[in-house]
Amino acid sequence: MEAQAAEHAWNTCDPGKVSLAYSEDSVWRNRDRFLQGRAEIVAFLTEKWERELDYALRKSLWTFAGNRIAVRFQYECHDAAGTWYRSYGNENWEFDEQGLMVRREASINDHVIDESERRIFGTRPEADRGVDIPLR
Repeated sequence: MEAQAAEHAWNTCDPGKVSLAYSEDSVWRNRDRFLQGRAEIVAFLTEKWERELDYALRKSLWTFAGNRIAVRFQYECHDAAGTWYRSYGNENWEFDEQGLMVRREASINDHVIDESERRIFGTRPEADRGVDIPLR
């Protein structure tokens, strides 16, 4: 349930809490940004959640082998002007022996939506744990 734990943590929008899942020297690729280390991760996430308001995320396990996991995800948020987005993507994760993520590579695409098209609201209800949401 690594994907569900990550989803729950990210939905807190707490950069300090989220960063604890990553090694001190974790390497990230997020879209076209390259980060290394918890301090950069915290700064990136702080900026992200200042910009992406009412952020709500869903992750689902794609596959896993050894110390690597692939997940797909989608999230919704709006900017300060009130424009809503649904963002889709895939992440590849690699873990160390202590279970901390040492590498995260995320490919993400954004789609403008009307607020009426939203389908992700807050934290996933307990009854929906492990349930995938449709892509469209």
